[in-house]
Amino acid sequence: MKNKKEAVVVFSGGQDSTTCLAWALKIYEKVYAVSFDYGQRHSKELECAAEIAKELGVEHHIINLKELNELAPNSLTRQDIEVDKEAPEEGPPNSFVEGRNMLFLTYAAIFAKTHGVTDIITGVSQSDFSGYPDCRDVFIKSLNTTLNLAMDYGFCLITPLMWIDKEETWELADSLGVFDLVREKTLTCYNGILGDGCGDCPACKLRKRGLDNYLSRRGM
Repeated sequence: MKNKKEAVVVFSGGQDSTTCLAWALKIYEKVYAVSFDYGQRHSKELECAAEIAKELGVEHHIINLKELNELAPNSLTRQDIEVDKEAPEEGPPNSFVEGRNMLFLTYAAIFAKTHGVTDIITGVSQSDFSGYPDCRDVFIKSLNTTLNLAMDYGFCLITPLMWIDKEETWELADSLGVFDLVREKTLTCYNGILGDGCGDCPACKLRKRGLDNYLSRRGM
């Protein structure tokens, strides 16, 4: 039986997915948080996700996708590849993990169907997509159709952050009552530093710029 009162959130423990998790908890009676072990550079990411899920009282599952580390070497899975500090002139940065969101959402969909759930929430954003092609709205819509056809099921891929930037994402977190949790306990940094991060990698710069803009607007 399909259940519209429940949802699955693709959950990394970062700023965006934590904001989406808090958003889902305001709407659904039960929420599952699904994280992925894909051989990421910092295992702390999964520890962080587990701690946040526990704090918010959410059932948390970790799915093993470590093969992705071997198939798609990149700076987020390999210690010997330094993260690009600036976006390249052409193509995605070397922190792009080939096929990651497609696999995450496919596995999340399998999990959702076996639990009788249709709604799958992910924190991708075309406004701040950092050159990652699998964060675009056209990809999400295409995959939604493919998953429905592949499993003969009425999935609904939901993207609360698709058309908002990082400043607006901070505002959303604040309105949901999780501003401090997101600021202090999430892991967005490519160098594995909790909270405000290293301040130097592209993820930290993007996060800080949005935070500074939001705090300035609030007069803080």
